[in-house]
Amino acid sequence: MRHRAAVAVVGALVAVGCGRYRDFRLPPPGTPAPGEPAVAWEVRPDPVLRRGAPGEFDAVDVLNPAVVRHQGLYYNLYSGFDGATWHTGLATSPDGISWTKHGRMLSPDEGTWEGSYIAANGAVEVVDGEFYYWYQAGDPPRIGLARSPDARAWRKLPQPVLETGPRGAWDERGVADPWVIRAGGKFYMFFLGQDRARRQRLGVAESDDGVRWWKLRSNPVLEVGPPGAFDENGLGEPAVWAAGGRYWMLYTGRDRQEIRRIGVAVSEDGVNWRRLGPETVLAGGEPWNAKVVCDPSIEVTPEGVRVWFGGGDIAHPAENIHGQIGLAWLKIGNATLTK
Repeated sequence: MRHRAAVAVVGALVAVGCGRYRDFRLPPPGTPAPGEPAVAWEVRPDPVLRRGAPGEFDAVDVLNPAVVRHQGLYYNLYSGFDGATWHTGLATSPDGISWTKHGRMLSPDEGTWEGSYIAANGAVEVVDGEFYYWYQAGDPPRIGLARSPDARAWRKLPQPVLETGPRGAWDERGVADPWVIRAGGKFYMFFLGQDRARRQRLGVAESDDGVRWWKLRSNPVLEVGPPGAFDENGLGEPAVWAAGGRYWMLYTGRDRQEIRRIGVAVSEDGVNWRRLGPETVLAGGEPWNAKVVCDPSIEVTPEGVRVWFGGGDIAHPAENIHGQIGLAWLKIGNATLTK
C-alpha cells in the first residue's frame, strides 16, 4: 500500500494536469517512402484467447487485448465481461499464440469515480521496469492509471489522469479507449472522445511522465467516415506505431448496422491523418468474428506487425457479442518496421 503522503502528491499532480491543452506534433519518424504504402492482411482463422467458463469474470465476452512483451514473455491485459461488469484479466504467453489465464486483475471500485460498470479497455507499457496500465472507467467514461511491478499486484491512482472536455467540446461526454506510445522522450495517448451528439472520434494527448496530460488543442485528429463508409457511425480503439517514415494507426470503425471492422490510417506527424483505401480494411472472415473485428493491439517486428484483435458474431457497439481474441499479421510493403 502507498504511504498516504505519496498518494496525496500524486493526486495533486493529476488534478493540476486535468483540462490542459497545447499545440504539438509527434517527433518526425523519418523520411517516408514515395508513393502510397501497400498493406496486406493475414488472419489466423481461430481465436487465440477464448471466453471463460460459466460464472467466471470473462464468461460472456473476451475483448480489448492490451499486449506487451517483457523479459521474453507476452503479457495480455484483456477485458472480460461477466454479463454485468467489465473487468481486466491477465494472460501470459511465450509466443503470443498459446495463452495461460491468471484471473481477474482489476475491477471497478464502487463509491469512487470508477462506478460499477467498467475498469477495462486499456493500454499497457513497461516504464522503467514497471507496468503502466491506462484504463477506462466511470460514467461519463474517463481514463485512469494503474501501476504494477509484476502485472499482478496493481496500485490505482486515486483520480483519472484524463478527464472529459469542457461544455460543448468534442469529448464533453466521455474519453475512452486509450493507446499510449513513447516518442522523443514523451508519452502520447490516442483516445476516443464523445460529444453530446454521441459522435465518437479520435484525439491525442501528450505527457512527460504518463500521468499529467495535455490534450491537443485542435483535436479530434480523425473524424467519422462519409455516409456508407465502414466507419460512418463512430471510431474507437486506436493503435499507433512508427514504420517506414510514417506513423500508422489501426482503429475500429462502426457502420450504421453496428458491424465493426478495423481501418488503417497514416500520418507524417501523428496529428494530421489520412485513411488508406477500403481494400485495407480488415473484416471478419470466420463465423466467430463475422460481425465484429475490433480492439487492435500490436507488436512491431521486422517481418510485419502482429495484431491481436477482438472478434464477435453479433453486431453490437459494446458487449454480449460472444467476444473472443484473434491474431492477424499486417504486412506493409517493403517498409523497415521500427517501434
